[in-house]
Amino acid sequence: MYVVTGATGNTGRRVADALLAAGKKVRVVGRSAERLKPLGDLGAEVFTGDVADAAAMTRALDGATAAYLMIPPNMAAENMDAYQDAVIAAYVAAIEKAGLQRAVTLSSIGAQHAEKVGPIKGLHRMEQRLNKIAGWNVLHLRPGFFMENLFNYIKLIKSMGMIAGTMRGDAPLPWIATSDIAAVAADRLLRLDFTGSSVLELAGPRDTTMDEAARAVGAAIGQPKLSYTKAPAMMVRPAMISMGMSGSVADSILEMDEGANQGLLVPESAPDRSLTPTTLDEFLAEEFVPAFNTK
Repeated sequence: MYVVTGATGNTGRRVADALLAAGKKVRVVGRSAERLKPLGDLGAEVFTGDVADAAAMTRALDGATAAYLMIPPNMAAENMDAYQDAVIAAYVAAIEKAGLQRAVTLSSIGAQHAEKVGPIKGLHRMEQRLNKIAGWNVLHLRPGFFMENLFNYIKLIKSMGMIAGTMRGDAPLPWIATSDIAAVAADRLLRLDFTGSSVLELAGPRDTTMDEAARAVGAAIGQPKLSYTKAPAMMVRPAMISMGMSGSVADSILEMDEGANQGLLVPESAPDRSLTPTTLDEFLAEEFVPAFNTK
């Protein structure tokens, strides 16, 4: 039995699909039974529960061979740090009570840092706390920036003909497709070949700046003049909150962007880029352009 948390998200859904395709028993965990139903229809056991609830997570992990663990996004969290710490505490208690022996976690590039990296600080704490559990095996995946984050700019592109944010336009970033992250996670879960506590850095085929990403998006959608604009945080924060983010979440993300500007969001060790081959141009053609044309 494999347990997959965040099973309706970008990586969790694909991990669950891959494990089911391999003929494994899969228990999918999420907050919405309705959103989990498609996986249930494919044969997964559906478990509806809050990942910050230790008792629920203990039941979810009961009898599991291994698990895919992540801290699901909570854009409305009143206190980002407190939310992340509650999920971490629930996982630790559940792992120890259920006797789970192996897990692959979704961490992040830059998780070697305990400060100045926004929500990634919580993933640093998750790694450190899970590493302290005695007698089990955990592999932390540290991927770069999700290519899927470009979906967040579709409305801005259509309304203002631009991409904007608080990150520097000339800072190289390791963009990665979530399909590649999920493929690595599923492969390691199926092989169960990791022991102790270890880290695997993941990056796409090459680093790309926001300026380059904007030009690539423009070429893909037929807007060759599309460009990226670095905006001040005082202008971006209200827009983030208007999109439904809490002030705490917005501040955390802005801190992460500044961490990227300062060069903190880089792999701690050289990644094997052959593991994550999807290029930005391939992602744009296969996923971004269809989404752009239908939204």
